[in-house]
Amino acid sequence: MEQHLTQYRIFYAVARAGNISRAAKELFISQPAISKSISKLEESLGIALFIRNSRGVSLTAEGQVLFQHVEAAFEALDRGENELKQIQNLHIGQLKIGVSNTLCKYILLPYLKEFIAQYPHVRILIESQDTARTISMLEQQKLDIGLIAEPKNRRYLSFLPVMRIEDTFVCTRSYLENLRIREGADVDPFESGTILLLDRSNMTRTHIDAYFAEHGIEPKQILEATTMDLLIEFAKTGLGIGCVIREFVREEFKDGSLIELPLEVPIRNRTIGFAYHPTAMTRTMNDFVQFCSE
Repeated sequence: MEQHLTQYRIFYAVARAGNISRAAKELFISQPAISKSISKLEESLGIALFIRNSRGVSLTAEGQVLFQHVEAAFEALDRGENELKQIQNLHIGQLKIGVSNTLCKYILLPYLKEFIAQYPHVRILIESQDTARTISMLEQQKLDIGLIAEPKNRRYLSFLPVMRIEDTFVCTRSYLENLRIREGADVDPFESGTILLLDRSNMTRTHIDAYFAEHGIEPKQILEATTMDLLIEFAKTGLGIGCVIREFVREEFKDGSLIELPLEVPIRNRTIGFAYHPTAMTRTMNDFVQFCSE
């Protein structure tokens, strides 16, 4: 737009009022300033926009054409301002979250249920993916929030811890009993049993492989799954010994469908939390972080 917005605002007011004096009162501007602005606009456009007479002003044919466009523009601006006020009053916004399937089900969804109850007008988008991808997208500011295990190197990310988790190995009682019948009472489950693990693209698998390497554990038979839910179901079915997160199988421990294998050295627990880029905070992001901090 070549002309200053103020000139079009004055043009719009004069055209609606049909009188420079009334437009001046409406805009709290002097009549000479109004006249000067209209003259400058006409000069820059190279065309007369008003017909002056003793009773006021009226639009020329060319002025009518311009008025239609200016009117539409200012009405659009008014709608935009009203929409922004509504966003402010109703906390309308959008939140894009990256999270793995496991953390989404067991940790994120309970938070979202309460958050949405408090902020029902926020649109939630979820990118279901591995943690490495979530961290990468956070660093590129392609996500608002990521629910991840606390990374060793946060780089530019802020991290809000919400839960500590511990990995453990579980199986059915009958699976362990049958393994001992076949291999003897002092059997090493990791050497003789089928170990159920997440696939190597998962950060949890990286964590468990590091534990195996540190303690000289070399499973002979491994069955991989893509999700924690599948691992739990595999273990409950009796397919082997599953590496799962203890906090996610509490009900199975209670009802006896799974038992926990004791480890000489427990697996180091991890902190789960919400990561975000502090320099890209929106109002909705701030609302969510504050909500999860309470």
